[in-house]
Amino acid sequence: MLVHLSIHNYAIVEHLDLELEGGMSVITGETGAGKSIMLDALGLTLGDRADSGVVRPGADKADILASFDISDIPEACAWLAERDLDNDGPCILRRVITAEGRSRAYINGSPCPQGDLKALGELLIDIHSQHEHQSLLKADTHRRLLDEFAGASDLARQVQLAAQRWRQTRQELERLSRAGDEQRARHQLLSYQLDELENLALGENELEQLEQEHKNLANAESLLAACRQVIDFCSESDAGNVLSALTASLNRLTAFHTQPGALAEAVNLLSSAQIQVEEAMGELNRFLDHFDADPERQQALEERLDSIYTLARKHRVQPNKLAELQQRLLDELEALNADDEAVERLTEELSAYERHYQEKAAELSRLRGEASDRLAGSVETEMQRLGMPGGRFSIQLHASQMDEPQQQGLEQVEFLVSANPGQPLKALAKVASGGELSRISLAIQVITAQTSRVPTLVFDEVDVGIGGPTAEVVGQLLRRLGQRGQVLTVTHLPQVAAQGHHHLFVHKERGTQETRTAVAKLQEAPRIEEIARMLGGVDLTEESLAHARKMVTSAQG
Repeated sequence: MLVHLSIHNYAIVEHLDLELEGGMSVITGETGAGKSIMLDALGLTLGDRADSGVVRPGADKADILASFDISDIPEACAWLAERDLDNDGPCILRRVITAEGRSRAYINGSPCPQGDLKALGELLIDIHSQHEHQSLLKADTHRRLLDEFAGASDLARQVQLAAQRWRQTRQELERLSRAGDEQRARHQLLSYQLDELENLALGENELEQLEQEHKNLANAESLLAACRQVIDFCSESDAGNVLSALTASLNRLTAFHTQPGALAEAVNLLSSAQIQVEEAMGELNRFLDHFDADPERQQALEERLDSIYTLARKHRVQPNKLAELQQRLLDELEALNADDEAVERLTEELSAYERHYQEKAAELSRLRGEASDRLAGSVETEMQRLGMPGGRFSIQLHASQMDEPQQQGLEQVEFLVSANPGQPLKALAKVASGGELSRISLAIQVITAQTSRVPTLVFDEVDVGIGGPTAEVVGQLLRRLGQRGQVLTVTHLPQVAAQGHHHLFVHKERGTQETRTAVAKLQEAPRIEEIARMLGGVDLTEESLAHARKMVTSAQG
């Protein structure tokens, strides 16, 4: 329930603090006094769009705050708790709009997106405007009102979500299926290429070793001749060799028993050189002993290298990059295999989503079918009370012609009306005049509001175009709604105003510099005078006052 509304620097309102109560509160005042401005400001706290033009001239910002008692609204309590925005006191929605056009929103003092205000506001309050009957011409409105009346709004959202999931899954499955032919060809090519690479079985560092061995074999004769010549120079030449020279040199120097320091160092270096030359000769001899210049081995090496080079050219990579290529192809093949698995998984999911959709949609159809006659009968009764004797109202459920899941369910919902006796039922847009449509809209709003989970209902001049006895019926309907929750009604009709549990009078206060909107709570005599003014104009008479007093007394009785 809305318990407090605070408006600062909004339009012609400089400062307004309004305490609100349960039951039916009527809001009256002269045209232009600011009645609708109050509701527009309230709408901002509920997430409506705003611009800098709403800021009162001369002010830097407009600030609107609405406080709600949500102790009896478990959905709102759960919504706040899920977002860690709950507290022990009232729920406070606040909206600030700067003169530059910037907007800030708050829930219980915490900044929030404008969409959060709208989502929470839908759980707290429902506003019916004088222009809302235009939405009755839309099929979506028919379906929404029937679902709300049937208590199936949550189920309708589940059906919508199930249809969305089914469609998204099908689109993904179709995308993978369209790519299926290309993927199968690519899969075949990758498998063939990987078989070639696996059959090649190129080992780690094998290419470098093969190339080195092949180079050695290719230069075998020159290499062997060079090795033998070095051995001859160093150790085997009879004409003189390195080892003989080193040995003779050492013998010559070591013949002296006493050697100066520098000479001793020279002897050590020559001894080391002799040892190293001997070791080198040993390595060369071992190389010669084990060197195999087998022509068959050389041919095998050439064939192996040719296989490697040919495959590298085929894939346009360097031979030493074949291992990396093999890994890339393997990764791509695994991705294609994953897509195949995804197709199987998505196919199963699609079937599961369709089963879930059919289950929920069938349940929704059952609830719609049960509720349609009850809602149509209730609306028809109210239409006749609202000055349309003999009027008929029907709700038709047309089975969908589409085979695939639809977000609205298994059927289309259509409201049909016959405004006058003897006329056939037709679509609202084809038979109802503006005044008739307004009364039909009010009948539907009053009936559906009785089943609404929202405890606060606002009716903004929904009684436009209605007068006489019908206006009194409208007032009685709204008062009846106020007995089960909170109803705020902006009205110009005294018959409606007299039915209110509370009366708020919106008027202008004119100062020397500017005009401000103010709101007064009317009790007893002032209330009688306001209703009398609504009955007979500015000049109050004993007759109008007596009539107003009788209307209020009758309504309160």
